[in-house]
Amino acid sequence: MKWISKNLNKIRTMNPLVQNITNFVVMHATANALLAVGASPVMAHAKSELEDMLKIADSLVVNIGTLDEAWIPSMEKAVKIAADFKKPVVLDPVGAGATRFRTETALNLLKIGKITVLKGNLGEISALLGRQGLTKGVESKEYNEKLALKLALDAALKFETTVGITGPIDYVSDGNNTFVLKNGSPILRKVTGTGCMVSAIIGAFLGVTNPIESTVSGITVFNVAAEKAYQEAPYPGSFLVKLYDQLYKIDEKTIEEVANVSKI
Repeated sequence: MKWISKNLNKIRTMNPLVQNITNFVVMHATANALLAVGASPVMAHAKSELEDMLKIADSLVVNIGTLDEAWIPSMEKAVKIAADFKKPVVLDPVGAGATRFRTETALNLLKIGKITVLKGNLGEISALLGRQGLTKGVESKEYNEKLALKLALDAALKFETTVGITGPIDYVSDGNNTFVLKNGSPILRKVTGTGCMVSAIIGAFLGVTNPIESTVSGITVFNVAAEKAYQEAPYPGSFLVKLYDQLYKIDEKTIEEVANVSKI
């Protein structure tokens, strides 16, 4: 998929501004990941500045990882403003299915805003479709490849958006086009915030291309970088440092050699 590296080059040329309303655990990590790939991050959630910030932002990423009643109005207002300004939005429904509060918040954001990309794990997406019991905290309890493919298609059609389901094998679908992505490393489960980094990077790609290419490109670039980082540093602490390095270094040659992406 040569358009993956072309889209990455666009990010590095255009330096899209990605506005994040994200969680306390990952702010530092996602900002560094965005900088490494060539985007410009801003963490802005105060209601008073949302309109001004979204006027200049190229995309919005909403992540409910450390959900709080005080933040929900900002999330709701942001997705409404983004729709008015026709700015693309990524929703990461972290922990949906673990509590009714998280599930209902994510569903409400899908209802009131025009969500461009919905990215989550199998448990989170299944919960939004009404299937409970597959989420453990913010992680998916289990992974089933056939179910992941089905849920990606079902969610894309139900919510009229592009859906990325991440796991040992990733699926991306907009209801018409579906891709299977087979890169990554098991150590990603041992480092907090890696899934949130993926959502933010998808946001960067949304600043330069369409939703389906953004989701495939974002997940693939991140997972290829993770594979390369793991080769150099197979332990969680040093891996994270190398991950930033590889996100910065990744180029067309590496993507073409390592990326395992196919259209179904």
